[in-house]
Amino acid sequence: MLTLHRAALVLPDPADPTAPSFADGAVLVRDERVEAVGPYPELAAAHPAARVRDWGPAVLTPGLRNPYGQRALERDYHPDPREGIGSEPLTDELVGCADETRFGASARRGLQRMLGFGVTAVAGPFERASVRTAVARSGLVVLPGPAEPGAGLLDPLAVLPLARAVHGRLAAGGRADFAVFAVGDEGESGPLPGGVLATVLGGRLVYRRR
Repeated sequence: MLTLHRAALVLPDPADPTAPSFADGAVLVRDERVEAVGPYPELAAAHPAARVRDWGPAVLTPGLRNPYGQRALERDYHPDPREGIGSEPLTDELVGCADETRFGASARRGLQRMLGFGVTAVAGPFERASVRTAVARSGLVVLPGPAEPGAGLLDPLAVLPLARAVHGRLAAGGRADFAVFAVGDEGESGPLPGGVLATVLGGRLVYRRR
């Protein structure tokens, strides 16, 4: 199936200052791959049968990379809402823990939260078998290590500019990994940290803000 993801601004390669951007742009996705990137009117005219997801006044970029994956998933604990201790990661709560079931459950919740920040790639390597399994099942790309030192933050844009936070670029033939961000007020065109509207991983819509 062909799907057109439309946004007010599409940035196929924010890391390259010479790369083109597309106002009222779109990414055409077939299965797990990008088929084309360009102006929405042109792509829509060329593919009238494509399903359209219109994200409105948003910025669409490649997905983000989380460089703190090892710490975030193997040291910090991501609570279950039913535990009644909040939703924020508990720093170093898993240090000294040997319970693989607890590691795996925490990692799955952490990975789901990462998707909510537009993350499509995470830095490893991961020592725990249960964490490796959780990451593999999530579909996120695992980047070769070592992971960068620092706090196990889930939102790369909290500490990195967009040009450094993105993973890869959107181009025909590449995997369809991207994120759609809300934009700021007063005409600001950049994505808002924590303002993810949707995350697409391998062509699948894996997160959508409610």
